[in-house]
Amino acid sequence: KMYKIFIYKYISLIIILFNFTYKKFDLIESSLLEEAIVNGNLAQESFTRSLSFTNAWLGLRDSESELIPSNINNKINLWEPANSGADNYPFMVLTAYLLDKDLYHGVLLEMLINEKKLTSRIGSLPDVYSFTKNTFENENLDLGNIIFGASEYIKDGLMPLNEFIGASPWQDRMIEILDDLYIHINDFDSLDEYFIKSSQVEEINGEMLQTLSRVYWMTGDQKYLDWAIKIADYYLLEVDFSNVEYLKLRDHGCEIVGGLSELYMTLHLLSLEKKYEYQPALYRLLDKILTFGRNQDGFFYNSINLKANQVIDNRIADTWGYTLNAFYTVWMTDQKSEYLEAVLKPFQSLNNSYRNFEWEPKKQLGPLGSQDGYADAIESGINIYNRMQDSKLKTWIDSEIQVLFGMQKNSGIIEGWHGDGNFARTALMYGLWKTQGAHLEPWQPSVKIGAISNEDKTYFVITAQDDWEGQLLFDQKRHKTILNLPEDYPRINQFPEWFTLDQDATYSIQSNKEQLIGKYEGKNLKRGVALSLSANEQCVILVKKTPNLK
Repeated sequence: KMYKIFIYKYISLIIILFNFTYKKFDLIESSLLEEAIVNGNLAQESFTRSLSFTNAWLGLRDSESELIPSNINNKINLWEPANSGADNYPFMVLTAYLLDKDLYHGVLLEMLINEKKLTSRIGSLPDVYSFTKNTFENENLDLGNIIFGASEYIKDGLMPLNEFIGASPWQDRMIEILDDLYIHINDFDSLDEYFIKSSQVEEINGEMLQTLSRVYWMTGDQKYLDWAIKIADYYLLEVDFSNVEYLKLRDHGCEIVGGLSELYMTLHLLSLEKKYEYQPALYRLLDKILTFGRNQDGFFYNSINLKANQVIDNRIADTWGYTLNAFYTVWMTDQKSEYLEAVLKPFQSLNNSYRNFEWEPKKQLGPLGSQDGYADAIESGINIYNRMQDSKLKTWIDSEIQVLFGMQKNSGIIEGWHGDGNFARTALMYGLWKTQGAHLEPWQPSVKIGAISNEDKTYFVITAQDDWEGQLLFDQKRHKTILNLPEDYPRINQFPEWFTLDQDATYSIQSNKEQLIGKYEGKNLKRGVALSLSANEQCVILVKKTPNLK
């Protein structure tokens, strides 16, 4: 499964040895340039596959509503906010935002307009829509399922879009749904009347905690923080959540652990005493998860009984990094060494025991199970690698992404259900890692960008097979510019930041294209670098932040 990377490296080495473009750079940097070219090939495959997925699902739209179904097998006639909305459609939008702006501003925006018009049932809160009935699937209103669908749509779908794109019609949709949920804040106290499984209630509340913490920072509106505290008071003060009989650590039950850690970080950043009220109960929960919820390699079991200190389901959770996000976040606040050690432990065994691993068994799909398990497991690794750049973790991610890519059909469809969107989410996340967050506009299949950072330097290599003219756009500190977060703590389904511009800093650029060489203010560089490449031309750009002499 690593053959593609070996081929890429071989081709890259030939280019480096014989292409005059690199004469402007020291020979000692040749290995970095080689890796940047390899990364360009990997990124291009990621982007191409994501666009193929997007176009394939667009072909499955309902002819009247223009919405996509949840499942092309048994839910071909339904749009569901918790599935079509939360998992599939948003990552079609993000793919188009990066790779096809006409699609982004056209068909995909029209789908949002249609969705709001057709599926909003209580104010802006969406409900399941039937293509055959041309109205809601359920004649009777089920408030519990509407709350569930809305919480899923916001946190799993619209929030990742918002954290990457910022102000947009999708951000507006997110806020209007959240504010209409606020109208029903008291109904959250009786969610267990709607759901048999307690884990579904914990999932909703976990999603809300994550959403509310982030939107509080984004807007500064106290009502969101107060609501989050109301939820956390129940789990950390009113009941002993570290003593529950059933805790699901697999997707989606792990949402509550991440949600509590996000609010804990928020209280820490605000220097509020409430943090210390929560601390003993949160520590008890996390400590018991470490003691009874992991295997010998440091990976989490699917579910555990914290009252009896027993494992209920001993399969390994594909969302291992989602739960580790919580431990890393609390370590960031309190420097509790055991929690950092918990994050480090799985690295040691990844390449020995977790290659070609059956993360999510689905025998009808083959010996490796569902691609959804691979998507979540790889995302787990990428988000942690962004903060702890361990070579063993990198090797594992590069290996397993090829397994995931191999699960996509030639049509662009992966498995034909809403989980296909998770494939695109992870593919985009991987590709943006390999470009260090940069992208080209307009994107073309014949123009590749790869990047690599080393200490204070970042190399970008753009290779064109055909003539191309456009811009190289660098990433921003999105946690600040979009969410107003003081700290970029790890968040479930976030798109990590790699090389990011500081608008108040100065940068120097070296390049084999003379017109690019010079110094740039960050506030100007964030608008992008104009580029024009001829067929078979390769451009190398070295960006380095210059010291602040003040």
